[in-house]
Amino acid sequence: MIEKFNPPTVHQPAGYSHVTISTAGRLAHLAGQCPLDLSGAVIGEPGDYAAQTDQVIVNCLAVLEAAGATPAAVVRSVVYVVSPDSTVLAEVWRRLNASPLAPAFTTASTLLGVASLGYRGQLVEIDLTAALD
Repeated sequence: MIEKFNPPTVHQPAGYSHVTISTAGRLAHLAGQCPLDLSGAVIGEPGDYAAQTDQVIVNCLAVLEAAGATPAAVVRSVVYVVSPDSTVLAEVWRRLNASPLAPAFTTASTLLGVASLGYRGQLVEIDLTAALD
């Protein structure tokens, strides 16, 4: 069971929850998913946030399935975007929330603009924790 709520003593967030409590006995801690294809190459043209976000979504869905979880089972997400521009971060967030992965971002979620990520040319990464039945 996953309980999500927003205390009345803090601002009401747009689409995510300040608190997520899981009574699951097991959690799957998934490695940060990068915009890599099966060969390990970063996909998309330089600066293509949309293509990289789409590949990260595909990879997140694949590892969730392999763990026996769905996006609705995610209890925590952290989204990293290489950009200091809040417009870019908001566009990545909108794309994520328009995807099949969207239920993952209704729980405790964090969106960060960062200076760089692990792979040359990488712009997006997502870290997920899911509750398993």
